[in-house]
Order: sequence, then C-alpha cells, then structure tokens
Amino acid sequence: METMGNLRRTRYCGEVRLADAGQEMVVAGSIAKCRDKGGIIFADLRDTTGILQMVFDDSTDPAVFEKASSLKSEYVVIARGVLRERDAKTDKIATGDVELYVTELRVLSAAETTPFEIRDEVKVKDELRLKYRYLDLRRPSMHDPIVLRSKICQIIRNYYCDNHFCEIETPMLIKSTPEGARDYLVPSRVQPGHFYALPQSPQLYKQILMLSGFDRYFQIARCFRDEDLRADRQPEFTQVDLEMSFVTEEDIMTLNEGLIKKLWKEILNIDVATPFQRMPWDEAMARYGSDKPDTRFGLEIIDVTSAVRSSEFAPFKGAIEAGGSVRLINCKGLADKLTRKTIDKLGDVAKTYGAKGLAYTRLTADGETSSFEKFLTEEEKAALRTAAGAETGDVLLVVSDADNVRACTALGQVRLEVGRRCELIDPEKFNFLWVVKFPLFEYSEEEGRYMAMHHPFTMPTEDSMDKLETEPGKCYANAYDIVLNGCELGGGSIRINDPALQDRMFKALGFTEEKARESFGFLMDAYKYGAPPHGGMAYGLDRMVMLMLKRDSIRDVIAFPKVQNASELMSGAPETVDEKQLRELSIATVSAEG
Repeated sequence: METMGNLRRTRYCGEVRLADAGQEMVVAGSIAKCRDKGGIIFADLRDTTGILQMVFDDSTDPAVFEKASSLKSEYVVIARGVLRERDAKTDKIATGDVELYVTELRVLSAAETTPFEIRDEVKVKDELRLKYRYLDLRRPSMHDPIVLRSKICQIIRNYYCDNHFCEIETPMLIKSTPEGARDYLVPSRVQPGHFYALPQSPQLYKQILMLSGFDRYFQIARCFRDEDLRADRQPEFTQVDLEMSFVTEEDIMTLNEGLIKKLWKEILNIDVATPFQRMPWDEAMARYGSDKPDTRFGLEIIDVTSAVRSSEFAPFKGAIEAGGSVRLINCKGLADKLTRKTIDKLGDVAKTYGAKGLAYTRLTADGETSSFEKFLTEEEKAALRTAAGAETGDVLLVVSDADNVRACTALGQVRLEVGRRCELIDPEKFNFLWVVKFPLFEYSEEEGRYMAMHHPFTMPTEDSMDKLETEPGKCYANAYDIVLNGCELGGGSIRINDPALQDRMFKALGFTEEKARESFGFLMDAYKYGAPPHGGMAYGLDRMVMLMLKRDSIRDVIAFPKVQNASELMSGAPETVDEKQLRELSIATVSAEG
C-alpha cells in the first residue's frame, strides 16, 4: 500500500458545490462504490461529510487509470484533482452537480469484501450490524446521527455557558446508595471487600456543588444503571445534568424551554412555541392515563362514573362502591376501523396494564353492538352516551376499577394503541409540555412502604408539609418532567435545603437515623453550614437525539450500544477475566447453581 506522501486533504467531499468548479483540491476517504464503464471509471468517495464522485477517463494518466481500475468498495484513498460540473446531474446526493477529475491517486489501504453492503437501502440483521459496528457506522443513516449528536452537545454547552453555568465533572467512582435502580459495582483493590458504584446520576454531587457556592452547574455526564434494556434505555447512557441556586421551578422550566427552542431551530430549523403547557400530574393521568401524555391526538379519557352511579351492573357497581370509577374513551368516527376482533386485541392491552377487561359499544350505521349495555337501564344507557358525546360511527371503550390510577393507566395504553392502529398520530409534530406537581411518594408492595417517586431530596409542596408523617399518599412534590410526544425527555425538582425537613423526609421513607447517616451523612453534614434554595433537572441525551431524528431506538444514535442482555457484540463485553485479576481484587466466583 502507498502512503499519503505530500498529499494533504484540502476539502471535504460533502462540502463542495458547483460554485467550486474549476478549483484544484485534495480529498480523502473510502470508496463507497466503483463503476467501470469501459474507458471511463466512476468512483464514489465517502468521507464524514458525504459523497463525491471521482472520474477517470482516457485522458487520465495511464498509471493513475490503472490504479483506479483496481479500486473496490471500502478501499481507503487520497486523491488530487480538479472539480468540474457533471454532465449527468443527480439530486440524490448534495454534491450531485459536480465531480472530481482525478490527476493523482494514492491507495492507502485495501479492504476485503464486507459481510454486508455499506448502503442504507440494504436491510441487515441487527446482530450482524452490531457485530461489525465499525462497518455499520459507515452508512450515512448511522454516521449522520453521531455527527449531529456532537453538534447538539456543542449547542447545549454554549447555551448553558452563555447563561452563567459552570461545567464541572463529578466522580465516576462513588458511594453506593439505596433508593434507586441496581448499581454497577466496582471492587476496590486497595480496600478488599469494599466497592465503589458507578453513578446512576450526579445527583448528590451536584447538590453539594450548590452548597459549595458554584450557583449554576452543568455536565454532559455518563451514567450507569443495571436495568433491563428496552428501545429507549441502555445500561450506560448520557445525561445532560444541571443544577441552579436561588431559583423556583418556573425559573428552571423557562430557562430550559430556551434550550429546547434553540436546539430545534438550529438542528431542525423548527420554531418551537414557548412557554410550554404546564399540566399537573393528576390532570395528565385523568385525561391521558399517563404521566407522559402524547398530546398529538385526542381520544381523551372521560369519567362517566356519575352517569352509572346507581347501576346494578356488577363490574361498575363493585368499582364504584370500592371508591373507584368508570371511565371510557370515545373513539370518534372509528367504528369502521375498530372491528370486534380489533377490540378484543385492545382488551388484551388493557389487561396487560391491570384492567380486568375492556367493555365496548360500537355505534354503526348498520346497528349497535355492546358487551355491557344490556345490563344497564335505558336511563343509564342514555346518560352514559350523553356523558361520552356518543354518535353513530363512534366506539366507546370502557374500563371500571376500584383503583382510579390503574383504570386510567389501562385506558391510556388502549388510547395509544388506537392512535397507532388508526394512524391518528402526526409524526411531524413535536408537542412539548411540562407535567408538574407529581406525587411525592409511591407505595411499593414489594418493599411494604412508601418510596420517593423521584428521589429523597425532592421538596414537598407547601400544602404537603403537614402530611409527611400522617398522609404520605396525599403529598405532592415540587417536581416537573418535560414530555415530548409521549416520551419523558427529562425531569427534575426543587430540592430540600432544610436539614430538619430532610430528616422528616427520611423518616417518612422508613429510614432509621443510622441508615440515613450511613447513606447520606456527607450531604446531611454539608447542610449544617448553609444551603441555598436550589433545584435542577436532567435530560436523557440519547433519548433527545432519538426523538429529534425520529428514530425508533436509541441504539441508532449511540456509537457503540449494548444489546438486550447488556453485552456489546463487537468487542464481546462483558467477558471473564484472568484468575490473577480476581485474586488481586479479593473476589471469588461461584457457579450459577451454587
């Protein structure tokens, strides 16, 4: 193979345009495709910016032409030539008006035949793509999101720095604490039997920074959670983390709306209207059955309990007497699309989310069918339809449950499934909103106690202060999530800065004083020396990029992602290690059976 010699790149392939015609330039990259037309050779050169067609013909230096005739896909080359206007233009690539007539060519590296074609239009199994990730990333559809992610990070950095934030790195080896997902643990060699944890978030350290007088902090931080994977979750992920002193939740939300507005304008050229809607958690659950509602379409949940309060229909009566409710969604004009077979499948969705079943009424021009209305009086039937705003062509999907949250959650998932099946969701929309005033606690059946819905440092609302010990289930938090198209984009809260209130919070969570000090003693000690009011939030960067680019999985916007079992197919991680390393760490392994 040859070396670059005295050739050095002067232009990037994807950046040249017709206005550059006549200029001599040097380009470098990999051969995406090569076509020998008998006397004329066309070679598409690919670099990080795009593709440029190179041309060799009968007027080309014979030695250069001979080299060109040996070119194959993925050969790495550097070439000098003159840019000229193409005879046959194309709009398939940004440089489709020009081509490079090559006068000098150096082949820097040959390439074997790849396991799959490096073209977007070629379908490749995920397992093969991830095994050969370095080839997969050469495809424009995979390469471009990684480049765009870098640009997004730069905009984020500039925005926060322009707003008086200081970028500070927090430790990667930290103390393991409870009240979260499972930690990834790192054994200490110098302290046998002791372990660090990889951070699930920089939460404690960023609060300490506020107590340290830094006032405004941000970090694009790596975080780790030993959780099961899904389309929008990885065991290691990137978080845009920030904290601010002397602010209210409204200050934090307003500042971060500015960031979103800037990102969407500079990356997508979309003007995002601000301020975003603020929706209390109770309202989000009641209307959409979700704390991250997708507001791009209707089908809102309707409470029809009052219409059937006196009904003797057992499912309705039992739910109402137990303090629950009867709720429905009216699928307006969808009777032709929602067949009985489809409704049965929707019933399975409802059951998956805890509902005992899904009752229905179909109102078609050919007649009416219902799974439950025969058990109602005419008055009850009329009252229910009036409450639902039912008309011919509609389908009513009904859930009754003693647990109102469970009823709404099940209907919320049915709503989303109907939206997808009936193509009610506009994929071009970006609907933002803030969900605010979350419950402070949620009850864990597994733990047999209340747990913090977000984390134990979240400030209760003013009207919840006197309920911490007596009615924890009725307490609300100064917490907020930013939601985009039914996905949580980020979230945060105002933090407790009063040591006495923090002690009460720990007690409400079932912490003994000893346990609280064991886990959070350094933070509790720091509070003694003056703690400003502060709050913050964090975005999932991977998820943000995924949603901006309308990708289905965050794997498409992460250079080297993990698969379902948390392994990385390209390198083979995780892997067993040498016994000597284990001995140095005072670690002994046991079999799964033992």
